Amino acid sequence: MDEIACPGCGLVMPRRPALTAHSYYHQSAECWVVYTEVLAAEYSNAVLFGQVHQRTVDTYAVQHAGGPHPDKSLDVHLAGLHLVLERGLRPTEVSPLLQQLAQSVKVWPHFQPPSCAWELNVADVALASTPEEHAEVVRRWSASVWAGWSHEHAAVAELVASLR
Repeated sequence: MDEIACPGCGLVMPRRPALTAHSYYHQSAECWVVYTEVLAAEYSNAVLFGQVHQRTVDTYAVQHAGGPHPDKSLDVHLAGLHLVLERGLRPTEVSPLLQQLAQSVKVWPHFQPPSCAWELNVADVALASTPEEHAEVVRRWSASVWAGWSHEHAAVAELVASLR
């Protein structure tokens, strides 16, 4: 069977030639399908949505940096992870701050994506069998992806220093 590895997270899946990759992120079409399934699970469960949706979106975006992914988007998603994982904000508090950041920054810095093998990816979330497990896997996934970006933590902290 012909397989494809996602260039962002390394997820290996059977190649499905009929799929078209979403061109915004640096990912395979097969990985994008798994991501949309995870989003559907979050949209269909209000508690899950409130607990981890922001983390899911931010984590997927920064794990799939590169390619046509613009600096502004990457920076906003890194800021989201910083606010939750470093500042301890609840995910529901993050969106207004990211909107404030998006409106206030005039020149977006370029952050260099890490070159590492990722411990977890969106498929690990998709395999969760309960909402509680889904939330726990998202938390571990976001923490591991944030750790992979440790070389940029100080710069991201500086970017968001003016918030709140």
